[in-house]
Amino acid sequence: MIYLDNAATSYPKPPEVTRAVCGVMEKIGGNPGRAGHTGSLAGGRILERCRELAAQYAGISAPERVIFCLNCTDALNMAIRGTLHAGDEVLVSHAEHNAVLRPLMGYHDAGKITLRMLPPEKNGLLSPEAVRAAITPRTALFVLCHASNVTGMIQPAREIAGACHEQGVPLLLDAAQTAGTEDIASIHADMIAMPGHKGLLGPMGTGLLCLGDGMLPRPLREGGTGSASESLRQPDMLPDRLESGTANLPGIAGLAQGIKFVLRHRVAIAEYEQVLRTRMRNGLKNISGVVLYDGPDPVKHVGVVSFNIRGMDSGQAADALNKQKIAVRAGLHCAPSIHAWLGTSGAVRASLGPFNTEKEIDAFLMAVQQISREA
Repeated sequence: MIYLDNAATSYPKPPEVTRAVCGVMEKIGGNPGRAGHTGSLAGGRILERCRELAAQYAGISAPERVIFCLNCTDALNMAIRGTLHAGDEVLVSHAEHNAVLRPLMGYHDAGKITLRMLPPEKNGLLSPEAVRAAITPRTALFVLCHASNVTGMIQPAREIAGACHEQGVPLLLDAAQTAGTEDIASIHADMIAMPGHKGLLGPMGTGLLCLGDGMLPRPLREGGTGSASESLRQPDMLPDRLESGTANLPGIAGLAQGIKFVLRHRVAIAEYEQVLRTRMRNGLKNISGVVLYDGPDPVKHVGVVSFNIRGMDSGQAADALNKQKIAVRAGLHCAPSIHAWLGTSGAVRASLGPFNTEKEIDAFLMAVQQISREA
């Protein structure tokens, strides 16, 4: 199988990730923070090491400000639901995922908040000037999709963060497609939601919410934390305030190894994926019947290329590729607003990872050419 669905989850994982997951399940029989025996203490050290590595990558001041979540959707919900109040106004980009739009639309439909979606410039990017102009005294939060999971275009997040901070508005960065390849720390976002299983190369079922100084969302879940058990109220201290119940220790152990891999190789991974993306994009441009939706160059992109084949539904094209043992994703990619802006009812998405090869890209292009010819 040629795997080109890394924007959904990365595959394969570095061997050390798999070893860490299995190692916990085979050798550590303790629940972190729930006992004082050797296994529990060893599990606690794994959690803290992962927090330290994530804080280093995201530029967070203290490891306890890194919150373990189920996935990036969970992290976004925690940030949104834990920060907003009735009467607030929220600004979002046009490229948001349903992980952002659905909780916000729920609040908006209930009359609890005002939601405004900012249109992009012609090149598909938001300008800091447009963000400054859109902010009002009621604006309580700006949510920014750092890179579209459909076009791959990377927004000027550092400049947008500066525009928000000038007017005292916190920025929540959805780094679902950029964590692991981009310099997240330099953006200085107030909250950063990251999946553990995509660019950070960890297992599925892991995610992170990184909190800048001064950010203290209300808990989304409450319960046992292993601390302050004498109190019937949720602890205020981080990370316990936002983490209740047993942690996904095998997943977090694997995530720690994935982050270590990224900290060593991030720049090389990003450069390599750009080489592969350029090869894929140029090849698709030269295939008759292919329509690209990946946005203009020289706008910076992650390793995502979306396209359609004339005369075929995107699902049909993806199925045809699957029959040739090539894994891609078709449809709306849980991002209907960006598809509306593109004018599509769905697209085929090929997304790259650090373990893809030029030979695989060439085989993919040959398959698309054959399918297009038959269509």
